[in-house]
Amino acid sequence: MTYTLYGRPRWGSAIVEAQLVWYGLPLRFEPVGDLLRDPSARVALEKVNPLAQVPTLLLPDGTVMSESVAITLLLADLTGQDSLVPGPKARERAPFLRWLVFLVANIYPTFTYGDIPARFVPVEAAQAQFLATVEAYRAKLWHQLEGEAKGPWFLGERFSALDIFVTAMTRWNPKRPWFEKETPRLFAIAERCDQQPKLKEMWARNQ
Repeated sequence: MTYTLYGRPRWGSAIVEAQLVWYGLPLRFEPVGDLLRDPSARVALEKVNPLAQVPTLLLPDGTVMSESVAITLLLADLTGQDSLVPGPKARERAPFLRWLVFLVANIYPTFTYGDIPARFVPVEAAQAQFLATVEAYRAKLWHQLEGEAKGPWFLGERFSALDIFVTAMTRWNPKRPWFEKETPRLFAIAERCDQQPKLKEMWARNQ
């Protein structure tokens, strides 16, 4: 009954790895090469997930799951737990769903566009301005999210998968020092989540 997670340290797979560890589910981590720069890594992962993206999760029955939001909701259903996903009648349910999708639909794509601008802007002279525009837009989105963070966790007193997403994503550009200065509530959430006893060792592997 093992879950196989195709991933790469410090990438988006850390979001799903943290949830599997939290729930205590049996996990086999299948390392993936640099999908941005290694064509052979993409070819290998395409055999499992045609989009060649991480996280890709192989369920114990052989079902392939992708998309971190879908995996987050599915794992809560499979475990029958509400420790990471507020239940249907919980007052935190609506804001949880709103900001979970906000993170993935709005902030996450800025990394897709910004990691290698040449994939989207073939004219080299225009790539620097494109990247600057993407990064400015990302900063605006992070500031919007900062205004919604309650503390000590994103939803207030209740820990959730939102805190896991924030913790993983604040390790990416523009990195934690920027968040400490610009979005101190999100920074505090991430630093606090780093020290969660269940997750501390996993986060250390994803520094």
